[in-house]
Amino acid sequence: MPNNDLCDTFCPSGHLEHLKDRVLDVAGLSEIFKVLGDETRTKILYLLAHQELCVCDLAALLDTSLPAVSHHLRLLKALRLVKYRRDGKMVYYSLDDEHILNLIREAQAHFAEGR
Repeated sequence: MPNNDLCDTFCPSGHLEHLKDRVLDVAGLSEIFKVLGDETRTKILYLLAHQELCVCDLAALLDTSLPAVSHHLRLLKALRLVKYRRDGKMVYYSLDDEHILNLIREAQAHFAEGR
C-alpha cells in the first residue's frame, strides 16, 4: 500500500532557499509551547490574565501545593511569560505582557471551533 504522504522519489524543488531561511524565524518557539503544554501552567497564565495573584492564591485556586506553584512560576518567569512585584513580604505575579494572553485567546477560539 503506497504512502500518499511521501514523494515517490527525493526530488526537492529548486526554489526553496528562501524558505530555508524562514525556518530560523521560529527558533525557540517550541520552548514556549512546551511550557504551555502543561495544563497547570496554562491555568496559571489564564488566571493571571484576569488579575495579579500571589503564590498562595494560585495554590488555593488550583488546589495544589505552594512548592508546585512556585516551580511552575519559575519556569514561566524564565521564559518571560510572567513578571512579579514585591509588596513588603508578599510577591504578586502577573502576565509579562499581552502577547501570551493573545496566544491563549487564539487557542481558545480554535478549540471552540471544533465543538
